[in-house]
Amino acid sequence: MNIAIVGTGYVGLVTGTCFAEIGVDVTCVDVDPAKIEKLEHGEIPIYEPGLKDMVLRNKQAGRLHFTTDLRTCLDSVQVVFSAVGTPPDEDGSADLKYVLQVARTIGENMNDYKLVVTKSTVPVGTAKKVRAAIEDELKKRSVDIPFDVASNPEFLKEGSAVADFMSPDRVVVGVESDKARELMTRLYKPFVLQNFRVIFMDIPSAEMTKYAANSMLATRISFMNDIANLCELVGADVNMVRAGIGSDTRIGRKFLYAGCGYGGSCFPKDVKALIKTAQQNGYDMRVLQAVEDVNESQKSILFRKLEAAFEGQLAGKTVAIWGLAFKPETDDMREAPALILIEKLRAAGCNVRVYDPEAMLECRRRVGDVVYYATDHYDALLDADALLLVTEWKAFRLPAWPVVKKTMRRPLVIDGRNIYDAHELQDCGFEYHCIGR
Repeated sequence: MNIAIVGTGYVGLVTGTCFAEIGVDVTCVDVDPAKIEKLEHGEIPIYEPGLKDMVLRNKQAGRLHFTTDLRTCLDSVQVVFSAVGTPPDEDGSADLKYVLQVARTIGENMNDYKLVVTKSTVPVGTAKKVRAAIEDELKKRSVDIPFDVASNPEFLKEGSAVADFMSPDRVVVGVESDKARELMTRLYKPFVLQNFRVIFMDIPSAEMTKYAANSMLATRISFMNDIANLCELVGADVNMVRAGIGSDTRIGRKFLYAGCGYGGSCFPKDVKALIKTAQQNGYDMRVLQAVEDVNESQKSILFRKLEAAFEGQLAGKTVAIWGLAFKPETDDMREAPALILIEKLRAAGCNVRVYDPEAMLECRRRVGDVVYYATDHYDALLDADALLLVTEWKAFRLPAWPVVKKTMRRPLVIDGRNIYDAHELQDCGFEYHCIGR
């Protein structure tokens, strides 16, 4: 089977590469010539464990191709996946201009049946707009060519996206015809041979499932951060609370970690978009509005703890930050708590020293040279008045505490992910603060 993937961002590149891995002939399309040229030379624009080797292997095998022009491959493919960006508009709604542009290009150039699959995260009702855009272009050409539209939202976790795609816990597909269902079954059956975990449904339900899933996970995070903040006020330990409620099988343990807020390309954008969708339909998503409000506040919690530790006198202080990406195993800094923290520290007159195993270039692209980019996590600590742990990379989990203490000016650690043992650090002579304890 031959397919095209439009968009070589995080979702598109992982999707195309993984399909190529199971023998599908895949053409990845992107309007950015520089990105396509780099991919042709084996340069991967994102950091994702295992992805680069898979791209190189399938490109060499002749199953993975790259182009800037969808028209050049449209006649040879049966399925076109649209994985272009849907950035939030100023009002929080998803911007569909790139999705609809892909649809129009298909309508302008298709000569036989196509299955057009939306892989991007899009609001309910987008498939109807995609269908209408294609039909409009076909009418302009005075041709009647059959096609189907489907929805196939992604549920990839950054840092484990390749493993998630190759062995999915479920695949959600919204279809309107038997032919579309048959094609999607053919594509996904190799990934789920032993246990066919493809859930077929109507298209609006598939579109809603993606937003509902991410919003539920975001809700759990904000709920635990709210509980953690109350724990500090009443003398409870959020880790004990998490163990207590997580052992309830109706609740479970996942996404119940307190911290300094969620970020990334999905949760913030999708929560906003679902709130906006509800408003457009005359409904108020009160729970999700609270989820968003809690998260925005939580992104400043490390700064508030630091400010309290220095009684508001932060000007001239040197602060080390461990972790810049919104989560480990990625270089993605979209909506990352570290960005808010850096902004507040700089506004307070602090000297900021940062280190992240993968996100240093991305941080420099976003904030420039207003911070010091350390060569390693110990270099970031030189003469620091405080260490703020923002992202729980494995390399940060067991540092040499005597070296840390010797390197810092003041042995103050503020742990934004609750990964350290309070008693151990206190025994080593550190002043230690965390979330919810």
